[in-house]
Amino acid sequence: MSEDEGTNASAQGVPSGDRSDDGDGVETDAGDESGVETAESEAETTGDESEGDEETVEQLRAELEEAEAEIEDLESRLKRKQADFQNYKKRAKKRQEQMKDRATEDLVERLVGVRDNLKRALEEDSDDVESLREGVEMTMREFDRVLAEEDVSEIDPEPGTETDPQRHEVMMQVDSDQPEGTVADVYTPGYEMGEKVIQNAQVTVSNGELEDDESAEDATE
Repeated sequence: MSEDEGTNASAQGVPSGDRSDDGDGVETDAGDESGVETAESEAETTGDESEGDEETVEQLRAELEEAEAEIEDLESRLKRKQADFQNYKKRAKKRQEQMKDRATEDLVERLVGVRDNLKRALEEDSDDVESLREGVEMTMREFDRVLAEEDVSEIDPEPGTETDPQRHEVMMQVDSDQPEGTVADVYTPGYEMGEKVIQNAQVTVSNGELEDDESAEDATE
């Protein structure tokens, strides 16, 4: 560059270092090229971020679809389990009813045999009272055996036993030499099956008056 050209460039306020010759004598502004490169870089960065957002959305969509499929599968399995449980309850109830029916049939069959023996004893044409009594007693023992096999026992409290409202039904109070409030006599025996009372024993209860009279007589003597 000649001295005059340098002077003109300086006079126009353009630094000679910021201009370059492209070979054809045309000067290029270095600052403009830097701005273009920056814009292109920012565009590339924005494009990368956009692509990353799309990938994230696709990933979230895939995860959502997977979660929905899993929920649908769990709901289907739950419905099957509920249906299986309902069927199990029906089968269990049916088996219980069948077992109850079989147990009832078995008991009736044994009781029918006892009834047949009792009927034969009553139809027997005999004036032998003792023989008739023996037949009835034998039938009674057979009947008691059937009850024992079903774990049924008689409630027949002895006189003087404390009354039990869970097992005894008090019919009335009577004069008795037993302690007051205790069983005087059994009107009708009760029955219990295992630990369950199926019929209370009907009893009379002592009022203790005869006991007081006997005590007074003993004191006088």
